[in-house]
Amino acid sequence: MEFLLILSITLLIYSVTIFIINKLNKMRHQNCYLLDYACFKPSDEFKLPTNICGEVIHRNKLLGFNEYKFLLKIIVNSGIGEETYGPRSIFRGEEATPTFEDALFEMDESFQHTISDVLASSSVKPTDIDILVVNVSMFAPEPSLASRIVNKFKMRDDIKIYNLSGMGCSASLISIDLIQRTFMSQFNKLALIFTSESITPNWYSGNNRSMMLANCLFRCGGCAMLLTNDPKKKNQAKLKLKHLIRTDLGANDEAFNCAYETEDELGHTGMRLSKDLKKAAALAFVQNLKTLAPKVLPVTELVRFVMAGIYRRIKGSRGGGSNIVNFKAGIDHFVIHPGGAAVIDGVGKSLGLSEWYLEPARMTLHRFGNTSSSSIWYALGYMEAKKRLKKGQRVFMIGFGAGFLGNSCVWIVNRDLKDEGVWKECIDEYPPKTLENPFMKMYGWINDQDI
Repeated sequence: MEFLLILSITLLIYSVTIFIINKLNKMRHQNCYLLDYACFKPSDEFKLPTNICGEVIHRNKLLGFNEYKFLLKIIVNSGIGEETYGPRSIFRGEEATPTFEDALFEMDESFQHTISDVLASSSVKPTDIDILVVNVSMFAPEPSLASRIVNKFKMRDDIKIYNLSGMGCSASLISIDLIQRTFMSQFNKLALIFTSESITPNWYSGNNRSMMLANCLFRCGGCAMLLTNDPKKKNQAKLKLKHLIRTDLGANDEAFNCAYETEDELGHTGMRLSKDLKKAAALAFVQNLKTLAPKVLPVTELVRFVMAGIYRRIKGSRGGGSNIVNFKAGIDHFVIHPGGAAVIDGVGKSLGLSEWYLEPARMTLHRFGNTSSSSIWYALGYMEAKKRLKKGQRVFMIGFGAGFLGNSCVWIVNRDLKDEGVWKECIDEYPPKTLENPFMKMYGWINDQDI
């Protein structure tokens, strides 16, 4: 009888021990680490300064004087500099009639450079990759771009691939969320993400003002990221994912339609941006931060914000007390999607951020333009090149996309970072003394009343 009792207790202890070990082991493998990332810098022959933009606009025979003036005004006042990059079809004068090969060329150039760079910097072979996620919203050839990458780099035949489209500028964070969820059930995996947008086949050649904006803001770019949940590689990693929040306003008709690919009256396809875009972005931003705030802010800041709100309700709108949550109490750096000067200004005002916090987004917009879902990685690269990112600091990322989507995440810096990456050749020139477009003198008349 005593023997059976001892045996039962031993088995119980053994079972509990195994359960605890498995649980701890699973927790160790559920972390998501960013080993490295590489942003794409196209050839200088594809630089798109304002004077070339003026020539491209002039080639569109559907534009009258006021449309020409409208587009130049957007470009000159956009915050975009003189060294962003466009697709090769523009420089051939074929932006209105790009070929399928032109579109493939743009994607091939981007993923071949970025993936090669990130694999080399991490000492990883293509055959080491277990999971591949590709997100390019507005170009979906067959075979898929993900399959094209597998073929180019000769990856394993048991690799798991995912090809996402239509997710807009926030798609890279959706890809990371997909990887993170996969890591929860698979141990010691390496995942590769390629994020970009295809400009070539999506150049709008009509004269609808709400659809011409995309031509002014979007530029060529891309980024490849390497992630893992292998605890043995955590010391090699640059960042560790702490939180990721996704907000989808697709059920709201105004939000759903505010950024919409469609045809104009003449049959020209393009992305229509409506006046509801600003409202949708603000709503997505607020909803996202409501979920994120309790996860990252100290209790003292949450209590302060609640008490200030109560005080203002009692005393009225003039009762004093800040009605802005101080996210700087829980976040050290803010990576804002460089969707345009208005986006950067709006997020900065909402969070009460000084110009120092907004600098990475502004400089990214100035140097590379809006490269869609890869833009936030250029901004992160700016922070790293400026040696701002120190071990233990928290980095907040936010991106917005058609749908309407607002996605954010928080990373923990795993070690002091100082790689200059895509900014290597120009980081010492930033920030410049002024962001004023040098062609303001040439096109200054565009700010006058209609002639």
